[in-house]
Amino acid sequence: MKNKEFKKGIAIGVAATLVVTGAVFTSYQKVLFPKGNALSDVKTVQKLNYLEELIDEEYLDEKDESSLREGLYAGLLAGLKDPYSTYYTAEQYKELNTSNEGSYVGIGAVLQKDDTGGAKIIQLYEGGPGEQAGLKKGDVIKAVDGADVTDKETSDIAAMVRDSEKDSVMLTIQRENEEKTRDVKVEIRDVEIQMLSGDTGYIRISEFSEVTSDQYKKAFADLKEQGMKKLVVDLRDNPGGLLTAVCGVLRQILPEGRIVYTEDKNGKREEETCDGKNELDMPLAVLVNGNSASASEIFAGAIKDYDYGTLIGTKTFGKGIVQTVFPLENGDAIKITTAKYYTPKGHYIHGKGIQPDIKLEYKYSGPEDESYDMKYDNQLQKAISVVKEKMN
Repeated sequence: MKNKEFKKGIAIGVAATLVVTGAVFTSYQKVLFPKGNALSDVKTVQKLNYLEELIDEEYLDEKDESSLREGLYAGLLAGLKDPYSTYYTAEQYKELNTSNEGSYVGIGAVLQKDDTGGAKIIQLYEGGPGEQAGLKKGDVIKAVDGADVTDKETSDIAAMVRDSEKDSVMLTIQRENEEKTRDVKVEIRDVEIQMLSGDTGYIRISEFSEVTSDQYKKAFADLKEQGMKKLVVDLRDNPGGLLTAVCGVLRQILPEGRIVYTEDKNGKREEETCDGKNELDMPLAVLVNGNSASASEIFAGAIKDYDYGTLIGTKTFGKGIVQTVFPLENGDAIKITTAKYYTPKGHYIHGKGIQPDIKLEYKYSGPEDESYDMKYDNQLQKAISVVKEKMN
């Protein structure tokens, strides 16, 4: 009982103090946040102060005031119930900026110069080749294909990886808290190609990075030289990537017109367009599934709206929103959802996905103890038959 009364007394005392100062605080809040009202409410401020009093009186350990403030900011963004909106501390935002300024590698990683020599991986793109190979954020690259890189600049190390003529690269990395280095073999191509029977070319795009458009251009030219007259593009399990990258690929396929557009809460639109100078002149099928997301859906949506190919597989993931990062005065920042994106004909696919023209669940009929063989992939075989029919 005594404890309960003590707590009640704190509540009354805090409330009385804020009745006097609340008006001033509200005015101050309006200066800082002229459009906000969630935190300028006096009762909200009273409750926050009371909670801090309880922490001071009851919490076992010492509080860290900066951490408490950061928790408030993070909680405010969490209250949006939007998994894509978040708060960055000054340290996190600095790291994010460093990532943007770092050297991008065609394995889905961003590098930064390490004090011990070599290049540290400061960002790994989800689903990218680097992550799939087992690389981790914080790994330091010490050698590329056996060549020591500890004295090289980060841009040079990135170029060694990105510009390799091979389909994979062997990275010697130093992992935190490990004495010995380890070798990790990583696929370095966003775009894989194969010439199939019947003049059908196959292009698989694993993600849309800054190198994808150029890789696609080279891949298409290579297949064309081999006699390609029909094309299958595989976007299954492609998590997305850069808008500029997917638009760069689509400009090598679509006729003149709109590729995609975004629209914010005030109705402001921004468009990406195609001049039609590299319009595809052969039958096309595109494979998609539930893991084809974001930039992959921009690709699929444009192909479907222009009726420029046949989508085959299962419904796509359904991410049709855009995020923007806003830096704040003290070095921290917030990332919030600021716009929706629409397909050329104005379809909003967020939470809905894109339905394929031919719905077909994946089924692999090959031996389980053997490696993947295209002839047992029912979705790919269906795509091959579809482009063959269109040729006739």
